[in-house]
Amino acid sequence: MKHLRVLLFLALVLVQERGSHFVVKAEDQGGFMKTEGVHFMLNGSPFYANGFNAYWLMILASDPSQRAKVTSAFQEASSHGLSIARTWAFSDGGYMPLQSSPGSYNEQMFQGLDFVISEAKKFGIKLVLSLVDNYEALGGKKRYVEWARGQGQSIASDDDFFTNPVVKGYYKNHIKTVLTRRNSVTGIAYKDDPAIMAWELMNEVRCPSDPSGRTIQAWITEMASYVKSIDGNHLLEAGLEGFYAQSAAQKQQNNPDFLVGTDFIENNQIPGIDFATVHSYPDQWLSDLSEGNQISFLSNWVNTHIQDAQNVLRKPLLFAEFGISSKDSGYNQNERDHFFDTVYSAIYSSARGGGAAAGSMFWQLLTVGMDSYRDGYEIVLSESPSTASAIAQQSQKLNRIRKMYARLKNVEEWKKANDRRRSDGGNTGN
Repeated sequence: MKHLRVLLFLALVLVQERGSHFVVKAEDQGGFMKTEGVHFMLNGSPFYANGFNAYWLMILASDPSQRAKVTSAFQEASSHGLSIARTWAFSDGGYMPLQSSPGSYNEQMFQGLDFVISEAKKFGIKLVLSLVDNYEALGGKKRYVEWARGQGQSIASDDDFFTNPVVKGYYKNHIKTVLTRRNSVTGIAYKDDPAIMAWELMNEVRCPSDPSGRTIQAWITEMASYVKSIDGNHLLEAGLEGFYAQSAAQKQQNNPDFLVGTDFIENNQIPGIDFATVHSYPDQWLSDLSEGNQISFLSNWVNTHIQDAQNVLRKPLLFAEFGISSKDSGYNQNERDHFFDTVYSAIYSSARGGGAAAGSMFWQLLTVGMDSYRDGYEIVLSESPSTASAIAQQSQKLNRIRKMYARLKNVEEWKKANDRRRSDGGNTGN
């Protein structure tokens, strides 16, 4: 790590000595995200970014009269340096469905998702798109098994989502439909669109009926292979929250006092999974503990997963969800800012040393006029100046790391070009 920091310092010195000026251009956000060891890579340089969750984007964008809120959210996010976002590419049955029944899709909702992707690209924001939910608010695995029961399948529980062949067939069809969708705004198929950073197999995948994690291991293996058979351009993550299981039994003490049937180590070692994710909600998971003990848990949770991504998984790590609710007893703004600072400081400490922590996405960003979407965790940037300032500062700090890497790349390219010029000059006798 010390060697890496020396290189970055020398890059800055060399650029300054030669009077060069470097800025991250909007077009630098183009290109497909890749991974190389513990780094995300974009256009040949390591990528670090601050981001947000906004599950509601497709829903609002499906109504043309509400699309201004989507644009406003991206605009406000971009002005605070946020450059990645996570949202839903599903809504299964029920109210305002994307998929009203297996294989039957609502074109108006799909056009809403088309708009979201095209707007994100305008503001230089990369998207992580989740393909199904563990929970039933928008259908999720419960709706899938209900569909299969309606076709005569004998299904014992919602966890049969992961093993029943008919249900798995429904889900694979959804994967294929979304990945091969041609955007009605841009004309680009989703699988060919670099505005999308990655796919997520399931939001907070859980299978509590099998705490060993083996059922989820088999399901992720199968579905990751299927995604990659259709789309070789995009990254893929499973949607894990970070709970440890049998493959790291000594680390189960880091979990809250429950198991959900996933295994942070083993599940993320599946070859088709390109990077690891972690969620953190100590106010939910450890509601009986004091604020100080919850922050202590959070700090340990974040740092333990960074170390495991770095040393065991050897893959990038994204903190895909974190937050603290204003509805918690005794909540105050300082508590939220302390929470954000705990996550942000750990990520920055890892990133500046070339480590595996690549960024985070808080839950959740709203814009003005969305009161019905408030869940206590919402951040309306104009209403929360101290939190908005912390968000912007983290964005700037991570962007400076990106700039340093890009400067290093520019210096290396300059040296190579200069060596070629000298070599060519020598060959011609000049």
